[in-house]
Amino acid sequence: MIHPIEAESYRILEGRVDLSHLGPRSRAVVERVIHASADPEYATTMCVGDDAVEAGVRAVRAGAPVLCDVEMVRHGVHGIETECHLPATGDDPDTTRAALGMRAAAARHPAGAIVVVGCAPTALDEVVDVAEKGAFAPALVIGLPVGFVGAAESKARLRASGLPAISNAGEKGGSAVAAAAVNVLVRLAADAPEGNES
Repeated sequence: MIHPIEAESYRILEGRVDLSHLGPRSRAVVERVIHASADPEYATTMCVGDDAVEAGVRAVRAGAPVLCDVEMVRHGVHGIETECHLPATGDDPDTTRAALGMRAAAARHPAGAIVVVGCAPTALDEVVDVAEKGAFAPALVIGLPVGFVGAAESKARLRASGLPAISNAGEKGGSAVAAAAVNVLVRLAADAPEGNES
């Protein structure tokens, strides 16, 4: 059952933002991201299609691993097991701990995972790099890192890569909105059995 505060938040959102141009699954993701951030700008900057959301829903139902770039993202996801392979220290001076963690996650789960990047653009770049080498084939990449350095560029690379993706244009993002996008997939996956969605 939805909490009254959450219901009121969605009522306010509906009065401020027109999402009627989106498909039902895409709209659910964008609504949740706006709800999590209180930022209506996501209505125009989110890049998501019903096909990508459906790929994520199928992956959740199949028990796919959910690979998070940082612990903040992992702790924001509810109703499904998640993993974060962020190393305690980095052993590659040319990259970041988050990128190394995603490299390790890709090696452990080379196919079918849901990848969630909400903090580190370098982690998202690593996802695309490893996929371009043919060593990583995630079911879905939720790429919503935040920052002035590399965030917009890494998300543009993701969208150009051809990987199934939920992302946004620009510097905004973060752990809360990335986790919110995953939580929508979990809810949608639980709503109805495969083939019976309305």
